[in-house]
Amino acid sequence: MLSSVFGISYHQDYNKYDLGIKHPLIGDKPQKTMEFLKEKNMLIDFSIFSPEKVEEIDMLRVHDQVYINQLKELNKTGGMLSFDTPAPRGIYDIARLATGGTVLAGRKLFEKYHCTINPLAGFHHASRVSSSGFCFLNDIAIVIENIRNSFQCNRFLIVDLDVHHANGTQEIYFDDPTVLNLSFHQDGRTLYPGTGSIEKIGRDKGSGYTINLPLPPGTGHKSYVHAFDSIVPPLITQFKPEFLIYQCGVDTHHSDPLANLNLLYQSYFYLAKRMATLSSESCQKLLVLFGGGYNSIASIKSYYNIICGLQDKKKYLKEKEQEEANKKEVKEIITKLKEQLEPYWSF
Repeated sequence: MLSSVFGISYHQDYNKYDLGIKHPLIGDKPQKTMEFLKEKNMLIDFSIFSPEKVEEIDMLRVHDQVYINQLKELNKTGGMLSFDTPAPRGIYDIARLATGGTVLAGRKLFEKYHCTINPLAGFHHASRVSSSGFCFLNDIAIVIENIRNSFQCNRFLIVDLDVHHANGTQEIYFDDPTVLNLSFHQDGRTLYPGTGSIEKIGRDKGSGYTINLPLPPGTGHKSYVHAFDSIVPPLITQFKPEFLIYQCGVDTHHSDPLANLNLLYQSYFYLAKRMATLSSESCQKLLVLFGGGYNSIASIKSYYNIICGLQDKKKYLKEKEQEEANKKEVKEIITKLKEQLEPYWSF
């Protein structure tokens, strides 16, 4: 990809997406990420867009009015959205701003841009009528419906590599064959939200369009890359997406305090490079959503490597590779997934 086709949505108020000093999600990460990228001279290749709050009409294409009303009330009073998600006063406004950033970045892909990024995004736990997991609005679904409503675009592919299963997005698109929703995640039997089994493949006309790859704790770089290369390229080739969303959460890093996968800095470079190549070979519309990551320093370095991968810049960060104890188990899970999907896709 040429440097002139990159853009990023960012607003200084992103830092207000903060759930409290004792909460894993602290709001300073977007600003620190941008500062690190500037220090590394990475932003010179990017146009920077300033988003506005997403419109209610866009939210209501995805979320129920009763749920939106609940968020509005919490915005005024503060409280708890769910057991793990505090809702400080004003958070609904900031969630709307973050989602507006995703929508703006998505729409820019229909101008001169081929790859756009939102560093505060990928809120895949929000469903139509409820949410938890630090999410308020499902910006992934909201941008899909905005694009569907505005452009002649009706094949959306989501590659969600966050360590947590994309349960909200799955619920929204479980019976929709126009959205191929692929989630790699730590096995739900060992991690929140407890969902995302291989057997969940969609419903009715959407059968085969929900794809889950649950990975065992301890899965490392080589096994993860093997899984990606085994599953993602064949799906992109066959589905022929018109719009590609890459939720690249970095809570898969071995140092993340909330999960137990063992990816390395170079994992993110490789995966991003592959996604950029796959986008160039298909729709040339790649929306990158930075997603989760709860070791702030490791997350920022991983996001840096993602941008290096998207632009194929060789000055990416590396770590010493670790021994992997469950390579055989991961291969068996990949084989099982392929068998599950055999009626729908070829591998």
